[in-house]
Amino acid sequence: MNNPPTTEVTSLWPLAVYFAAVVLIVTVMLALSSVLGQRHRERATAEPYESGIVSTGTARVRFDVKFYLIAMFFVIFDLEAIFVYAWAVAIRETGWAGYAEMLVFIGVLFAALVYLWRIGALDWGKRQ
Repeated sequence: MNNPPTTEVTSLWPLAVYFAAVVLIVTVMLALSSVLGQRHRERATAEPYESGIVSTGTARVRFDVKFYLIAMFFVIFDLEAIFVYAWAVAIRETGWAGYAEMLVFIGVLFAALVYLWRIGALDWGKRQ
Protein backbone atom coordinates (compact mmCIF):
# COMPACT_ATOMS: atom_id res chain seq x y z
CA MET A 1 0.00 0.00 0.00
CA ASN A 2 1.05 3.52 -0.67
CA ASN A 3 1.00 5.72 2.40
CA PRO A 4 0.69 9.47 1.90
CA PRO A 5 3.90 11.34 2.68
CA THR A 6 3.78 12.50 6.26
CA THR A 7 6.40 15.20 5.75
CA GLU A 8 3.93 17.40 3.89
CA VAL A 9 1.33 17.12 6.66
CA THR A 10 3.81 17.63 9.47
CA SER A 11 5.33 20.67 7.79
CA LEU A 12 1.94 22.44 7.65
CA TRP A 13 0.97 22.20 11.32
CA PRO A 14 3.01 25.29 12.40
CA LEU A 15 1.15 27.33 9.79
CA ALA A 16 -2.20 26.05 11.06
CA VAL A 17 -1.25 26.84 14.67
CA TYR A 18 -0.11 30.34 13.65
CA PHE A 19 -3.34 30.97 11.74
CA ALA A 20 -5.44 29.77 14.68
CA ALA A 21 -3.45 31.96 17.09
CA VAL A 22 -3.95 35.04 14.90
CA VAL A 23 -7.70 34.43 14.65
CA LEU A 24 -7.92 33.87 18.41
CA ILE A 25 -5.96 37.03 19.26
CA VAL A 26 -8.02 39.19 16.89
CA THR A 27 -11.27 37.77 18.26
CA VAL A 28 -10.19 38.34 21.87
CA MET A 29 -9.05 41.92 21.15
CA LEU A 30 -12.31 42.81 19.41
CA ALA A 31 -14.41 41.24 22.17
CA LEU A 32 -12.45 42.99 24.93
CA SER A 33 -12.65 46.36 23.23
CA SER A 34 -16.40 46.08 22.80
CA VAL A 35 -16.90 45.02 26.43
CA LEU A 36 -14.37 47.29 28.13
CA GLY A 37 -14.39 50.23 25.73
CA GLN A 38 -15.87 53.60 26.55
CA ARG A 39 -19.15 54.65 25.02
CA HIS A 40 -19.68 58.28 24.14
CA ARG A 41 -23.09 59.58 23.28
CA GLU A 42 -22.28 63.30 23.05
CA ARG A 43 -23.24 65.31 19.99
CA ALA A 44 -19.63 66.25 19.18
CA THR A 45 -18.57 62.58 19.06
CA ALA A 46 -20.29 61.99 15.74
CA GLU A 47 -18.79 65.06 14.08
CA PRO A 48 -15.64 64.73 11.96
CA TYR A 49 -12.56 66.44 13.33
CA GLU A 50 -9.43 66.88 11.23
CA SER A 51 -6.20 68.27 12.69
CA GLY A 52 -7.93 70.68 15.03
CA ILE A 53 -10.14 72.15 12.32
CA VAL A 54 -13.86 71.64 12.46
CA SER A 55 -15.00 70.60 9.00
CA THR A 56 -17.46 72.68 7.03
CA GLY A 57 -19.32 71.63 3.93
CA THR A 58 -19.27 68.30 2.20
CA ALA A 59 -16.35 65.95 1.77
CA ARG A 60 -17.28 65.39 -1.88
CA VAL A 61 -14.96 67.92 -3.50
CA ARG A 62 -14.44 67.63 -7.23
CA PHE A 63 -10.83 67.87 -8.31
CA ASP A 64 -9.62 68.84 -11.72
CA VAL A 65 -8.54 66.00 -14.01
CA LYS A 66 -5.02 67.45 -14.10
CA PHE A 67 -4.64 66.59 -10.42
CA TYR A 68 -5.13 62.91 -11.22
CA LEU A 69 -2.78 63.19 -14.20
CA ILE A 70 -0.05 64.62 -11.98
CA ALA A 71 -0.72 61.88 -9.41
CA MET A 72 -0.37 59.19 -12.10
CA PHE A 73 2.85 60.72 -13.39
CA PHE A 74 4.21 60.79 -9.85
CA VAL A 75 3.35 57.13 -9.28
CA ILE A 76 4.88 56.10 -12.60
CA PHE A 77 8.11 58.04 -12.09
CA ASP A 78 8.27 57.01 -8.44
CA LEU A 79 7.96 53.38 -9.47
CA GLU A 80 10.93 53.83 -11.77
CA ALA A 81 12.98 54.89 -8.73
CA ILE A 82 12.59 51.32 -7.43
CA PHE A 83 14.36 50.00 -10.51
CA VAL A 84 17.15 52.55 -10.16
CA TYR A 85 17.57 51.62 -6.49
CA ALA A 86 17.70 47.89 -7.32
CA TRP A 87 20.33 48.62 -9.95
CA ALA A 88 22.34 50.68 -7.46
CA VAL A 89 22.33 47.77 -5.01
CA ALA A 90 23.56 45.33 -7.66
CA ILE A 91 25.89 47.70 -9.52
CA ARG A 92 29.02 45.61 -8.92
CA GLU A 93 27.41 42.48 -10.35
CA THR A 94 25.98 44.21 -13.43
CA GLY A 95 29.24 45.79 -14.54
CA TRP A 96 29.51 48.09 -17.52
CA ALA A 97 26.64 46.40 -19.33
CA GLY A 98 24.31 47.21 -16.45
CA TYR A 99 25.63 50.77 -16.39
CA ALA A 100 24.89 51.20 -20.10
CA GLU A 101 21.41 49.72 -19.67
CA MET A 102 20.67 52.08 -16.79
CA LEU A 103 21.81 55.04 -18.88
CA VAL A 104 19.37 53.98 -21.60
CA PHE A 105 16.62 53.49 -18.99
CA ILE A 106 17.17 56.94 -17.46
CA GLY A 107 17.40 58.44 -20.96
CA VAL A 108 13.98 57.01 -21.85
CA LEU A 109 12.57 58.36 -18.58
CA PHE A 110 14.05 61.77 -19.28
CA ALA A 111 12.66 61.73 -22.83
CA ALA A 112 9.20 60.87 -21.44
CA LEU A 113 9.45 63.70 -18.91
CA VAL A 114 10.48 66.18 -21.63
CA TYR A 115 7.61 64.98 -23.82
CA LEU A 116 5.10 65.44 -20.99
CA TRP A 117 6.50 68.88 -20.31
CA ARG A 118 6.35 69.92 -23.97
CA ILE A 119 2.71 68.89 -24.47
CA GLY A 120 1.72 70.78 -21.31
CA ALA A 121 0.67 67.78 -19.25
CA LEU A 122 2.53 69.16 -16.23
CA ASP A 123 1.02 72.67 -16.40
CA TRP A 124 -1.55 73.50 -13.75
CA GLY A 125 -2.75 76.77 -15.20
CA LYS A 126 -3.74 77.88 -18.66
CA ARG A 127 -1.09 79.11 -21.06
CA GLN A 128 -1.06 82.79 -21.79
